[in-house]
Amino acid sequence: MKILVLNGPNLHLLGQREPEIYGKETLQDIESLLSSSFPDLDISFKQSNSEAELITWIGDSPAEYNGIIINPAAFTHTSLGIYDALKAISSTVPSVEVHLSNTHQREEIRHKSLTASACIGQIMGFRSYGYVLGLKALVNYIQTDC
Repeated sequence: MKILVLNGPNLHLLGQREPEIYGKETLQDIESLLSSSFPDLDISFKQSNSEAELITWIGDSPAEYNGIIINPAAFTHTSLGIYDALKAISSTVPSVEVHLSNTHQREEIRHKSLTASACIGQIMGFRSYGYVLGLKALVNYIQTDC
């Protein structure tokens, strides 16, 4: 099974950016955690600060991947383009949205996700372990519901 893990803007700064909110782990630590937790999966990791690049990767995913884990970061609250891309592929490539922090405990502008309704589910507030939970749920969904 091939999984694409997409990370949006500023997530390359994990470990140094507001560790009290996002934790001390780096993006590479999260990638290592997923790879070691799911050795039987073929997982690809991509990060971009560009909305257009994320949309392209999502749109190209049906040719190669069975599912997507996505942390759209700030684009969660602003990107109809990412929503449209996820929705367009949702019948063939299910996705799960993850967030390191519980966005409902933060500024009001972060309370609404434009992208989550295009995904089969959303997990937030568990820092790096949210990626593990999201991937477990995604694999189970693919194996039982697709």
